[in-house]
Formats: sequence, C-alpha cells, structure tokens
Amino acid sequence: MTESRANDKPILGITMGEPAGIGAEIIIKSLADPAIRKLARFVIYGLNEQLAYAADLAEVEPFWWRTQAGRTAPPIDHGHDALVVDFDEFSILGTTLRQPSKVGGEASMAFLDEAVTAAINGQIHAVVTAAISKESWRLAGYRWPGHTEFLAWRCKSPRYAMMFAGGPLRVALATIHEPLFEIRNKFTIGCVFNPIDLLNDALREWFALPRPRIAVCGLNPHASEAGRFGDEEQRIIIPAITMAKEAGINVDGPFPADTLFWRAARGEFDGVVAMYHDQGLIPVKLLAFDESVNLTLGLPIVRTSVDHGTAFDIVGRNVARPGSMKAAIKLAAHIARQRMANVSP
Repeated sequence: MTESRANDKPILGITMGEPAGIGAEIIIKSLADPAIRKLARFVIYGLNEQLAYAADLAEVEPFWWRTQAGRTAPPIDHGHDALVVDFDEFSILGTTLRQPSKVGGEASMAFLDEAVTAAINGQIHAVVTAAISKESWRLAGYRWPGHTEFLAWRCKSPRYAMMFAGGPLRVALATIHEPLFEIRNKFTIGCVFNPIDLLNDALREWFALPRPRIAVCGLNPHASEAGRFGDEEQRIIIPAITMAKEAGINVDGPFPADTLFWRAARGEFDGVVAMYHDQGLIPVKLLAFDESVNLTLGLPIVRTSVDHGTAFDIVGRNVARPGSMKAAIKLAAHIARQRMANVSP
C-alpha cells in the first residue's frame, strides 16, 4: 500500500473502553509511535485526565488537542493529527479505581456510542475499541454482553460475526458469548452458515484473497466421528457447509478442531470458522497474543479491537503492552483506505 498524502489519511475513532482499565495507557503508547501516527488522523473518545496521566507515566509528551464531548465539531474536520473528545463529566473516576463499577460502564458506553454515531454519520472512517468491562456494563444496566452484540444492535445488522486475525490465523466464530452448556440449545444451520459467508466476504474485500479457502471446525471431538460422539455435525454443520458451497464459497469440513488450526497455521486454509468462543480464541492467542485483532463482520461500519481485557491488575504500573492496539489500528487504517479508494471518483 502506498503512503497517503496527509489529507487522504483516514480518520480513526479510538474508544478508551473501561476507564479503570489499561485503555488509556495502550492508546498513548500506540499513538506515541511515529509509524502508527502516520497511518491516519485520530479521534480519541475518553477521558483527557487519564490519558494525560498515562502519558506522564510513560514519559510521552502530550501530542493531542482536546475538545469537550457534546461540543465538538464533526471529527472529520478537526484538522489535527490527534483529537481527544473529553467526557470530563466522568472525571471523578480519577486513576485509582481498578475494578468494575457502574460509572465505569456508563463512561465506556458513552465513549462507544459517540464513536459509533460518528462512524454511522460518516464523520470517521473506522472505530477501534479498547477493552470494556462486561461486569461494569452489567452494573450500569446494559443488556449487551459485549461490544459485538451492542454494535450489531446499534447498526441494525441482522447478520454479524466475531472474527479474530493474528499471526497465521483468521478465525470467525459461529457462537460468541454463550455459556458452553447453552450452545447446543442455540446451535442452528444459520449460525454456522452466516460466519462462513461473512468471513468469505471479509477475506475477499479486506485481505485481497479473491477465492479464499475456508475450513469449518466440528463441534464434537473428532468432528463426531460419523455420529459416534454427537450428531450436530450431520444435522447442522454439514448442511450449513452445503449451503455455502451452493453459494459459490470455497469451504470444506467439518474437521476435528484439534488438528485443523495446525493445518491453517501452516497455510492450508485462509480462514477458519470455529463453533464457540474458546475453540477459536485459544489457538489465536497462543500464536499471536500481543498482535491479534478482533473485528466485527456484517456491520456497515469498520470496527477493530484489541484482543485482550481490561487488565485491572496492572493499571498504573506502565507495563501494559500496546501490541494488540497497534495491530488493531493498522488493520483499521488498511480497511478504511481500501473503502475510501473504492468510493473515490
């Protein structure tokens, strides 16, 4: 990809996530890197006070302009390399609260909702999210179990999927934040077909793979071994794969999950559809813990995210590693530039 002129750079919105977590620290460390800063212009939705505190700990000179939330002009016109939209009504959080809280949930939701609104309105080209605390959201009364479900609701997207890209793996999930013992009750042909279809589109449009090779995991040990260890493969997964093949998608499976990720990591497949959260996340985090990225498929906007949590236990110690945030910014900038090029005259 050729380097864009300054006025051609995409505008990326970055949400600070849980205020009591490491979001401020990893944002500051990421944007302090000149190689990251040159990729885009940035609008940070969060708390200026905590960003300044994190910068002081990391010995980073402040590099941003500040405006107060609710009074900002459209971010696309801000004219600076980095602008902080400051929700200073939540400044009572300070830098000492290192646990889930109602106010933390309210703040992280405010950051996110403002950024999503800007993306939907075309004021920014992509949203990059730091981690939220699901417990803080629960304490604040929000019903969504995570970013993905909220974004799908906010964008009115009936079909969506969670995807992770890290190292040699690109993995989409058939089910997301479901208790393991509840998966059987919510496991349908549609919930397997949709991530196959959405992953195929993402690999073609975002990763420049004209005919990606997709593999599908089995749900049961040994992919049920012809029904010996469960029948979900025969009843649900194989019909979903058949539908995808009929739609022209290059997909195969179901394969035993314990060997499939090894095959994908060696380059045999371009993407994998896993049946549940940890089936897909364990290999991704094992191979690319500090550089994996969470993407939401099926939205009208671009959203990438870090692939880690709030890390309450290391807040304020200046030891958080920004690798996943940097990777999320790089991928968001790459996708945003592609979309900008596609709409250019």
